[in-house]
Amino acid sequence: MIFDDLLNKGIKSLIYGHFFDQMIAMNIPTVLERQLLLQLGDRLRRLRKAQGLGTVEMAARVGITRNTLRAVETGDPAPSMGTYLRVMSVLGVSGELALLAGDALQPPPPDSAAARSRRAAPEVRVHISASGASHRLQDLQSLALHEEAVRLARSDPALIRQAQQTVTRWLDSGDARSADLWREWQGILEAGSWRKALGRTRRGQQLRQASPLVTVLPEASRQRILEQVNTLKAGVVLDGTTAAVQGAAGTEGTP
Repeated sequence: MIFDDLLNKGIKSLIYGHFFDQMIAMNIPTVLERQLLLQLGDRLRRLRKAQGLGTVEMAARVGITRNTLRAVETGDPAPSMGTYLRVMSVLGVSGELALLAGDALQPPPPDSAAARSRRAAPEVRVHISASGASHRLQDLQSLALHEEAVRLARSDPALIRQAQQTVTRWLDSGDARSADLWREWQGILEAGSWRKALGRTRRGQQLRQASPLVTVLPEASRQRILEQVNTLKAGVVLDGTTAAVQGAAGTEGTP
C-alpha cells in the first residue's frame, strides 16, 4: 500500500512539517512543533470544507471515526501518522507526500552529477509564526504549558497530589465563579483524563483558564515555554540548515 511505502521511505513525523529532521538537529522548540501540528489540522479542515465534504462522509472515506477526524483537524498528536496520511490522501494532497518521500529536499550524494553541477541549488525557506490574534497565541501558550505539566505529572504522581491539594484549597475558598470547572478538574486529576483539558474545544479552553495543573510546573520549565512562545511570535524561518528569528510578529505561519 502507498502508506506502507511512504513509511518505509522514512518519513518520520510528517505531521510536524517538511523539515522535521532538520528541526530535531537544530533543537527547535517543542512549541514550534506544536504550532506546526495545529496549523496542519487547520489546513486539513479548510481543505475538507472547500471540497464540500461533511465530517460523516469524510470519516467514511478515510475509514476512521468522526472523533478521530475531529482530533486530526484540531492538530491532536494522538492520531497515528498513518491516519494523518490517509486524510491527506483523500483530500488530494498526496503530491506533497511524494515530495517528502523523495530526496528533493535533501542535499545530493557527494559523487552525483547534481553535486558536481555548477548551478546553484534551489533554496527552500519556510516562515512560521503564530497567528496575530492574541487570544490564539495565548491559547497556544496555555496548551504548551499544560502538555508539559501533563508530561511531568505522568512520571511523578506527587505532582498530581500537589495539584489536587491546590484545587481543594481553591474550592474551600468559596469562590463560586470557577467552582464547576474546579470540580471537573478534581475528576480529571483523579482519573488522569488529560485529553479533556488538552482539547481545542471551548470547554478545554475554559478548563485551562481555571487550571491547578500549571501550578506544579517548575519555574525553569515555565520560562522555557514562555521564551519559545515569544520566539514563535516574532517568527521563525527554516531553510533546512538554520533557524533564524525574524521580526515578523502578526503573520500567519506558511509551511
